[in-house]
Amino acid sequence: MNNAVVLPLLIPLLAGVVLVFFSNVRAQRTISALAALLNVAACAYLVQQVRTDGIQTLYMGGWLPPFGIVFVADMLGALLALTSAVVMGACLFYAFRTIGEGRERHHFYALAQFLTVGVIGSFLTGDIFNLFVCFEVMLISSYALIVLGGEKRQLRESIKYILINIVSSILFVASMAYLYAALGTLNMAQLAVRVAETGQGGGLNVVAALLLVVFSLKAGLFLFFWLPGSYGAPPSVVAAMFGGLLTKVGVYAIVRTFTLIFAYDPGFTQPLIEWMSIGAMTLGALGAVAYRDVPRILIYNIVVAVGLIGFGLSAATEAALDGVVFYLLHDMVAKALVFLLGGWLMTLAGTDRSGRMGGLIEKAPALGWMFFATGMAIAGVPPLSGFVGKLLIVQGGLEGGRYIGVAVALATSLLVLLSLTRLFMSAFWGEPKSGEPASVVPSGLLAPCASLLAIVALLGVGAEWVNAYVSLAGEVLARPELYIEAVLKE
Repeated sequence: MNNAVVLPLLIPLLAGVVLVFFSNVRAQRTISALAALLNVAACAYLVQQVRTDGIQTLYMGGWLPPFGIVFVADMLGALLALTSAVVMGACLFYAFRTIGEGRERHHFYALAQFLTVGVIGSFLTGDIFNLFVCFEVMLISSYALIVLGGEKRQLRESIKYILINIVSSILFVASMAYLYAALGTLNMAQLAVRVAETGQGGGLNVVAALLLVVFSLKAGLFLFFWLPGSYGAPPSVVAAMFGGLLTKVGVYAIVRTFTLIFAYDPGFTQPLIEWMSIGAMTLGALGAVAYRDVPRILIYNIVVAVGLIGFGLSAATEAALDGVVFYLLHDMVAKALVFLLGGWLMTLAGTDRSGRMGGLIEKAPALGWMFFATGMAIAGVPPLSGFVGKLLIVQGGLEGGRYIGVAVALATSLLVLLSLTRLFMSAFWGEPKSGEPASVVPSGLLAPCASLLAIVALLGVGAEWVNAYVSLAGEVLARPELYIEAVLKE
């Protein structure tokens, strides 16, 4: 057992509790910054331990499955935890300059720490009930973050957001109840063993479909009708946290569930995931090119990325699963970055309408070229980070004979490139336009954005080095017995 597995949860949890008792804004920022940096170090240490010593486990209180809760750090969970810690750190440093003292005094930083607990806890838990608990911790924090500020639009969109998540949580509980009644455990590794023993089919396929609906609602995989309004309502830094982290927790749950627990009837689950993914890519890309306001263009690009990852999962070849991991890591960083840059852009222009922007490259060349590079990475232009993951997924799709999905993935990549290039040209090129009066852009935004952009570049240029870690994660997805043996060996 290794206690380091829960450090990435304990650090933000303790920081969040401490922050509740501080009203001084400077003290809140200092504690938040220290906790964020410490958590990045703890996650990096965990990744290295998994690399050298294999999958790490911790049985809470020494209770073995099925009676106790187990935390598991395989390479996928550890990499996602590290990426989450990095993204949250960059968002907090950005928030120091942008979120405003009103929100800071109403516990913005404490809520962000609790959100981190829910996100990283979801990646590291080995028990499906504890996954539900971590989901709820994350969602309750996000409910508070989405309404913090009390603007009319935030309140309106939060009702839709909360209702959707309550419905999905009810379905989640019902699914768990059936699983426990049928199989007598909620430990993921034991569930995989019991499903293999009893055979997947009939009632278990119904539960698999129900869980796919639950996780797809949270990830925005095809069932994304709630996403554009809800993610467009809060400030840009909160949207960056949501776009970079929240939807990826749903994606992770789909990947883990359908490569470990419900991996024994691919003829039923894979076509469902494949066609939902194709729908998400298509509708997301059409939404991205149809709208002219910055938040919706960026939000529909989230939907495209979730669809691409889902398609890679449905292909289920070794290359495709490596691509799923690589693209997931890339997308967490790139989506958070593009929302931070979008917030900076809208503040500079004084409007969120691309048609009212123009000529901003002279005012903010660093912002302009960072936005351009991030857009190229999201579209999958080499040598940036989006290219490698997308290439592996396309390769896996071709190996699996899924030509329609491959064609849609390539076509929607072009539409993503079109949407972001058009936004870049409208905002930064041409003659300056007289939009609404611009707000004063706070200083200090360059460092967190440049840090994330450096990671995006590193993931692309250093792909061979990163792939050493990614292939370990992909191997566990392709061979779930490695995860099962690591969890049930003690």
